[in-house]
Amino acid sequence: MGRTFIARLRPGAVLFVSLWLSAASFPGWAADGQKTPRELIQYIEDAKRLGLKENEIRQNAITAGWSRELVGQALAIVRYMGEDASTHSRGGNQGRKSVEPAGYRIGAGDVLQILVWKEPDASVPSVMVRTDGKISVPLIKEVDAAGLTPTELEKVLAEKLAKFVREVDVTVIPKEIVSQKVYLLGAVKKEGPVVLQSSMTVLQALNSAGGLTEYAKRKKIYILRNENGKQIRLPFDYEAVIKGEHPEQNILVQAEDTIVVP
Repeated sequence: MGRTFIARLRPGAVLFVSLWLSAASFPGWAADGQKTPRELIQYIEDAKRLGLKENEIRQNAITAGWSRELVGQALAIVRYMGEDASTHSRGGNQGRKSVEPAGYRIGAGDVLQILVWKEPDASVPSVMVRTDGKISVPLIKEVDAAGLTPTELEKVLAEKLAKFVREVDVTVIPKEIVSQKVYLLGAVKKEGPVVLQSSMTVLQALNSAGGLTEYAKRKKIYILRNENGKQIRLPFDYEAVIKGEHPEQNILVQAEDTIVVP
């Protein structure tokens, strides 16, 4: 799996996993000479394909001889990559469970996981971005996170942690995103904001709003989007799209799009 596994990571995480996988050369990181971090990741992936829950996998791996710390970090990496049954059945990254939409920037209310290689005391399993846009992190206390991409936040954290940690390498994983929304107005069953999910299409956004009402003008739907300071209007013919006649209209929605159903 090695090369393919590494290739699927964001550039900011490649060094993190590469160094992590080589950790068997450090005393105490492998239970014995035959149980390496690479084998642990494979063990977790196999267990997930068999349908085991994460708590079961964790306990079984610890019982098998891997350290609790190593198992925790391996589970986080596999979770980040979304290496579950759907990944292996559909291939590539289509099955990954990341909630991160394209162009995502961190916002208030989002929940992040912060992994600092070989520094569990500096890592944060779960931290919510406050309304002031900051997060609390061990050693460096408060950091401005809102408005940054995960990769940008990794660099900021690495720079600040470098004062306390040698050879610091940080990975930021979005666990829950609530800050990015799409708005639905008009003849839908649930008007208002919908949380933007990864690769969400117009049809999926409409479905998240409960679908159309019986009085909806299905051929007259449109999307309002701001581009370069100007508002543009994109047509969406519901009847045609569900018949497969105009699939190009079923575009990926973006944060702050407004879908209007007359």
